[in-house]
Amino acid sequence: MDPLSHSLSGFVSGSFLTKNRALLFVFIISTLSPDLDIILRLQSKETFLIYHRGITHGILALFVFPLIPALILRKKYGLFKVYLISLCGYALHILLDLTNQYGTRILCPFDCTPYSLSLTFIIDPYVLLPFLLSVIISLKFKKQSKFFYILAIIFVLCYIGLKAYLKTEARDFLKQKIEAQQYRVYPLPNDFLRWWFVSKYNDEYITGFVDLFSKKVYIDKRYKIINDDAISKSKDSQSVKALLNIAKHPVAEAKREGNITVVTWRELSYGFLPEGRFSAQVWLKEASEGYKIINSKLTI
Repeated sequence: MDPLSHSLSGFVSGSFLTKNRALLFVFIISTLSPDLDIILRLQSKETFLIYHRGITHGILALFVFPLIPALILRKKYGLFKVYLISLCGYALHILLDLTNQYGTRILCPFDCTPYSLSLTFIIDPYVLLPFLLSVIISLKFKKQSKFFYILAIIFVLCYIGLKAYLKTEARDFLKQKIEAQQYRVYPLPNDFLRWWFVSKYNDEYITGFVDLFSKKVYIDKRYKIINDDAISKSKDSQSVKALLNIAKHPVAEAKREGNITVVTWRELSYGFLPEGRFSAQVWLKEASEGYKIINSKLTI
């Protein structure tokens, strides 16, 4: 989920839980704290992609981080009270991130497998706007602010529940229309009834859209799953390693340009995004001992 949605959800939920400004501040800061790993972007895109939503989004951090504000403010507000407020804020961030399709390593460091519910897009106006409107309206109607906060929370919960139902419907409908061994559906930006799908049949991936309104399935592209020496060697690139670290449906293709072979990896669960988002390119030159990596590029 985007930082603004996290901030607003932290303010609304925190304001509902406590009237104390200091504790509200603790709640909001705790809600934003898991994304401290954004600092990894300064190192490189590859490092960020490998470790984002890792240890800071895991169960260990969930229980350890709240100790910091709890110990600082224990004398004034009580250790347990501050700890509980901070814990709730931190948990809210992780739960909202779990609704996205981008994986969250919630069991890290014990199990660093990324998990996702794939119900909401990373920037989802139906999550952001209810929180934003409740804050704006409460500025004018301060006495009724809690009522508007409750409405916003209920709306977001109902919305996520509706998306879970529609996702099941989209996957079941896809199974009726396409023969495959694997069916996955993913949310699209600002869309209720259309879902992006990735299906796998033997050595081929099929991508496209499931439209619950028109009751149709639109096939976008088909990708053959191939593996040759150039593709195998490209896996040694840091860009490809980073992409494969978060990929659910990675596919590669190789094209020869003179004496250079260009291998392009794509993560198909984001295939609807423009400009080659979530892809990696590797340039290789054929040498006597095999292929040699001369350049690579990661796009996220």
